[in-house]
Amino acid sequence: MGKNSFVIKCYSNTKIIVISQKPLKHLVFFAGCTFLLICCCFLEVKKAWGAEVVDRIVATVNDEIVLLYDLNQTIKPYVERIKASNYSYEEERQMLFKMREDALNMLIEGKLADQEIKQYKISVSDQEINNAIERMKKTTSITDEELREELSRQGLTIEEYHKQIKEQILREKLISRAVKSKIVITSEDIKTNYENHKDVYSGKKKYHLRNIIMKVAADAGETEKLMILKKIEDVLSQLKQGEPFDKLARNYSDSPLASEGGDLGLFDLKDLSPQLQEAVKVLEEGEYTPVLDTDQGYQILYVQEIQKSPGKTLEESTSEISQKLYKEAVNRKYESWFKELKSRSHIKVIR
Repeated sequence: MGKNSFVIKCYSNTKIIVISQKPLKHLVFFAGCTFLLICCCFLEVKKAWGAEVVDRIVATVNDEIVLLYDLNQTIKPYVERIKASNYSYEEERQMLFKMREDALNMLIEGKLADQEIKQYKISVSDQEINNAIERMKKTTSITDEELREELSRQGLTIEEYHKQIKEQILREKLISRAVKSKIVITSEDIKTNYENHKDVYSGKKKYHLRNIIMKVAADAGETEKLMILKKIEDVLSQLKQGEPFDKLARNYSDSPLASEGGDLGLFDLKDLSPQLQEAVKVLEEGEYTPVLDTDQGYQILYVQEIQKSPGKTLEESTSEISQKLYKEAVNRKYESWFKELKSRSHIKVIR
């Protein structure tokens, strides 16, 4: 039996099996290579653990994906502004988190819109893009050179800007087709709105006011307050006896405008505090309020003049009301449409 043989003892019998060592050498070699390969892979994985992830999937929208790179590119200008604003660590962290969430939602909604655009087979021509840019330049009164300079400051090329305008037009066409085309504002809708908002269309009132004020110190006692109240009630008695308001204001008011007869100027009711609104709205020209206990002190207000702007008829208001109702309907319908679109889509955010 040669040196290249092995002896295997099997229970009571001894069998001699001759096996060539060449295949064993190959097996040993293969096992060694496999071990080295595993070691190398392990080392590379260890290195990767400390590396920065430059791209991955952050969301899936039906059969499309949103990449981390796209998200980072979207928020990059805003991240730089926030980091340059010297917020506290916690404020900056919260703002960056919210901005990232908002941007991700925007990208997801953009994917959904793009998928609907494909489904509706909506397109836009180069001429439409150029016309939109020209309208923008005319509206903002900027030249082509100024536009390019502004884009450069924002880190955009003219080609990237064209792409943005194209996306805007496509999405406007989508909204027109999916939302706006289904909205109808009837004459009955317009009439109902007019009737429900007669205070808006019947003309506005402005009140030319004067006042007499006697201030009460924050730390004033009850006795001092009563003395000031009695003093202004005496002034009210003089008013009732026919004394001119402006004369009494000059003589008794604590206001910086006392020398001008307490002239406060013109006011819409909505510009006054609720307390003063209630007191003034029931007055006619030449009438005055009783003594009012206000945050500023005891006051008497006098209505010198009421200026009325002319109201609008239903016919005159129709266009304005129609546009307002249309915009409100578009916003409601768009929110409803997009909510329904999301509900029938498969969206998964990968944290």
